[in-house]
Amino acid sequence: MKNSGILMVIGSALLLGLFIYPLWNIQLEAPQYPDPLGMNIYISGIQGEEEFDIQNIDGINHYIGMKKIPTPAEMWEFNTFPLVIGGMAALGALLGILGFFKVIGPNWFLGWLILMTVLGILGMMDFNNWLSDYGTDLDPKAIMKLTDSEGNPLSYKPPLLGSQKILNFTAHSYPRAGAYLMFIGMLLTLVAWWVGKKAKGTMAK
Repeated sequence: MKNSGILMVIGSALLLGLFIYPLWNIQLEAPQYPDPLGMNIYISGIQGEEEFDIQNIDGINHYIGMKKIPTPAEMWEFNTFPLVIGGMAALGALLGILGFFKVIGPNWFLGWLILMTVLGILGMMDFNNWLSDYGTDLDPKAIMKLTDSEGNPLSYKPPLLGSQKILNFTAHSYPRAGAYLMFIGMLLTLVAWWVGKKAKGTMAK
């Protein structure tokens, strides 16, 4: 169990990378912008890739009635996610230490992974809901009111994952370093469970 406990601690610690690196990134490409406009989404807020990217994106959005990029104070998620990630990292490290000293078995590691997976899915669903609201809840007094062939307002929702054409822009939405570190950390906890399970089976023989 010692090796599995160490892996569990390391895997949990990798979640802390989300406090340093962005979780997601959305870029807008267009002929009038030689350098794409981009925003990095952290668990605690949204920042522009370059100094004036957020300002420029908000300026474009104003014409078509989209809301401004929210500040941390305007979204409860940016206050809650750091607490959840910090709590899960601490819990995982505690389980790893207890496993190292054989106080608990490897199934606790699997339980942590299942909980983290559920929280991750809920987080992505919440993110997608925000993107939908961001791209469809338009100001009726907008300077430009564009509609489809049936007269319905156009949706400017960026893709959750991948690339999509929005007017003369191409939006790219992909995970960043924080998401990759979280995935690697969760994979390590799965390995920790497997190693612990195997060690426990060997000891039982």
